[in-house]
Amino acid sequence: MVKSINFVVLGKQDIASEFGKKGTESDLTLYDRKESDIIKTWVIPNGFPEKIQPLFQAINLAEYVIFHVDKLDKFTGEQIIALDSLKKEKGILSHTFDVDESKLNMMIKGTVVENYTRVEQDKIKEEMNALEPITNDNPAELLIDHCFDVKGVGTVILGKVSNGTIKQYDNLKLYPHNIDVLIKSIQMHDDPVSESVCPARVGLAVKGAKPDEVGRGDVISVEGAVEIKTEIELDFEKSPFYKSEITENQGCLVNIGLQTKAAKFSSITPLKLVFEKPIVCKKNDIAVILKPESTTIRILGSGKIL
Repeated sequence: MVKSINFVVLGKQDIASEFGKKGTESDLTLYDRKESDIIKTWVIPNGFPEKIQPLFQAINLAEYVIFHVDKLDKFTGEQIIALDSLKKEKGILSHTFDVDESKLNMMIKGTVVENYTRVEQDKIKEEMNALEPITNDNPAELLIDHCFDVKGVGTVILGKVSNGTIKQYDNLKLYPHNIDVLIKSIQMHDDPVSESVCPARVGLAVKGAKPDEVGRGDVISVEGAVEIKTEIELDFEKSPFYKSEITENQGCLVNIGLQTKAAKFSSITPLKLVFEKPIVCKKNDIAVILKPESTTIRILGSGKIL
């Protein structure tokens, strides 16, 4: 059985090219490499810092973080807050020679990043190789990050098996549209496989959905494994760095998994959000509220879905 490990590379993103071969490229770029029976993938949010959305999507595709800090600016601050909001506790931290370590320590104090394994840059690979695959046998679920049409094949979906196992010829549901899909074939690292186990990165050829019906953040799963909602309530914590007020009916963007959807505050206490379009979620998923137009910090706060 082929195993998988997924990393997000933050800070100085271009170190990812030292670890694997470049694959899919958009505002998220993936590098991968097969070592005996383990496929390792490194995702970088190269659409960030221009856009905040790819940062959260990249982090949500990974089990482990590699954070190689090369400057101490507001964007490094946003990456620290993002990791802390999403409670990404497993990571490796290093920094370039010119970064002031005591200032970095102040920035990460009290966040998940404070407990990352600290290494010199030349030891990142070694530390990374010691990390084990993390899997589960929950009901099958796939997070979609790219989709396109391939001549002679049809709809091809790229994503990460976030839960359980997806097998060739499985009949599953595409959410939030509630479309029946058949998994015609599965590829991992460009090799055909009959099944893929969480947290595998896969390419799926599917029957039943057209590329224009599939978007980043959509989910393929067994029926009933996820919920479809247009309103959610959060156990919300506002970011201490976001200074503006939040008011009812104010608009925002919300990140859940790989979804980034427009919403409005329907209530402040308790905090409730109403979405323009349906979202896919589960209880206890972390929702992060974003204000992309903010000139200071673009992360308003976060919380678990109640």
